[in-house]
Amino acid sequence: MSSVIAATRFSVLDRSRTREGGTHAEALRDTVRLARELERLGYHRFWVSEHHGVPGVAGSAPTVLAAAVASATESIRVGTGGVMLPNHQPLVVAEQFGVLESLFPGRIDMGLGRSVGFTDGVRKALGRGKDDADDFAVQLEELLGWFRGTSPTGVRARPAEGLTVPPFVLAMGEGAAIAARAGLPMVIGDLRNRERMQRGIDHYRAHFRPSAWAREPYVVISGTVAVAATPDEARRLLIPEAWSMAYSRTHGTFPPLPPAERVEALTMTPRERDLYESGLAGHIAGTEEQVAHELETVLKETGAQEVLVTTSTYDREALLDSYRRLATITSG
Repeated sequence: MSSVIAATRFSVLDRSRTREGGTHAEALRDTVRLARELERLGYHRFWVSEHHGVPGVAGSAPTVLAAAVASATESIRVGTGGVMLPNHQPLVVAEQFGVLESLFPGRIDMGLGRSVGFTDGVRKALGRGKDDADDFAVQLEELLGWFRGTSPTGVRARPAEGLTVPPFVLAMGEGAAIAARAGLPMVIGDLRNRERMQRGIDHYRAHFRPSAWAREPYVVISGTVAVAATPDEARRLLIPEAWSMAYSRTHGTFPPLPPAERVEALTMTPRERDLYESGLAGHIAGTEEQVAHELETVLKETGAQEVLVTTSTYDREALLDSYRRLATITSG
């Protein structure tokens, strides 16, 4: 195993993707089962996501799901990738993470994002507008203040005040600058656009201000990694998500994951085909040897301390096998 891979932490974000013919409940239980398996495989963190009103995603309440994951595991760190702060009052977010940290001390991460919803309808239902994302930096400062007891309101966030729950900023667009100014660890993707990702990392490191939360920059790169016995099998893991993304871009809704064989039999419009092929490109996918080489390259380029793998596919057994194979690469 390469020394750069050996020095890197590997973690997983599972979006609780629903599958054709499956239920939301099954997707959520799959997430909890996967966390148990990944703990046994030695992964560092297991994170869950926040999506609202999306047919293909069951994970709408990340702190609730994180509690279920933490209670079903023993040692793996558990967190959110992320709680979308513009959708919530910072006090309530602080209280939720305070409860999690109190129940599972030393295991909880607080990944925070600035998205305000997938569609106009979702944003309206949440009582939010696109511009609310612009308040993220102010909300982030308020949230961290609840843990330090510095709110000018005189209110105390219980049980959060006095606890240390590591915060991470999900860096999309302005996120890298915000993470740098706040002195927080940053999660940045995706692996499909290396130049943009590198620009964000360079800006973050150049402008990082040490804080009580982090003395030095900490970079987590995120994206899809698929490992299989052959390159073709690894590519098949990418097919369901690539089609779902293409469908969402052409139909305005993000569907449950279809089986790869159904996608391969579809007749696509030229635009669907272009989006689908684009969705298959740029990921890290292949055999153990190929993936190890690609990981070593991207880690040397970025200097990242951690990789957050975000792979979604229809075949859960094949997904678990991919994570098993990846674990053999990262643990030697």
